[in-house]
Amino acid sequence: MPDCRTAFAVLCCAVLAACGITLHPLPPAPRPSEVWAPAEEPPRAVILALHGFNDYRNAFADFATFAAARGVHVEAFDQQGFGANPNRGLWPGSEALVRDLASHVVKLRHDWPGTPFYLLGESMGAAVVVVALEQGLPPVDGAILVSPAVWGDTSFNGFYRLVLDLAAGMAPGYTLTGRGLGVRASDNDEALIAMGRDPMLIKETRLDAIAGLVRLMDEARRGAPDLDVPVLVLLGERDEVIPPEAIRGFVALIDPEVCRSVAYHEGWHLLLRDLQAETVWQDILAWIGGDTAAPADWRCPESG
Repeated sequence: MPDCRTAFAVLCCAVLAACGITLHPLPPAPRPSEVWAPAEEPPRAVILALHGFNDYRNAFADFATFAAARGVHVEAFDQQGFGANPNRGLWPGSEALVRDLASHVVKLRHDWPGTPFYLLGESMGAAVVVVALEQGLPPVDGAILVSPAVWGDTSFNGFYRLVLDLAAGMAPGYTLTGRGLGVRASDNDEALIAMGRDPMLIKETRLDAIAGLVRLMDEARRGAPDLDVPVLVLLGERDEVIPPEAIRGFVALIDPEVCRSVAYHEGWHLLLRDLQAETVWQDILAWIGGDTAAPADWRCPESG
């Protein structure tokens, strides 16, 4: 008698072939954005920041204020499906996310010609950055990947993936809250409370959006070997959202000639909002400033 898990997997594949994930992209247009500009211009560098899943541009407010006070121009926008966009809560697909990123890169490159230009992606935003770079963006000087959402491909349980895709195909609008999972995103209680009260954050997530995120993580992981711009990967050893071992596996796929990595032993998933966030902010600005003396363990692969 065939194993029931195998039989179920075959059934899932058959159903998925028929249903797939329905995408909800928006037409090309400016997205809700925020700018943190230095008091004196021109800036010494420009950072375009992409937020994580269910978050929005305000995720970078503290870091961006810190960076702007030190001469760095930071801009963030609400990615499709999140924040103040009209398709909030719906999955737009990686193609739409990459297209919007490319559009913003072109604009900022035009606004600040000759200024060092960096992409910063947090969690899902980091996955979008990797996919966009792999597909070919206008030139950038580097990418900072904070707690990158790269728990995909062989690092994500294939059976769970099939179950998720099947559920998303049959009931795409069914929502999950994550309550009761016991997953902690940061050691900063004040920040977590503020996020819980923020109406702009998505608290109930559609199944098809979760399935779309998993597929995006797959794309990002597969794109790691093709990265050919300087990359800084930051991970928290206490991350309960994206397993640190999955991020290390991703880092090991990147050409060590272009990659640097920092592991924070007391870091969680929301490294930019943790209690030790200022250390992370300083490391980012040191890296874009070309300071190769600190921290000492910047060479990839992080796992040694």
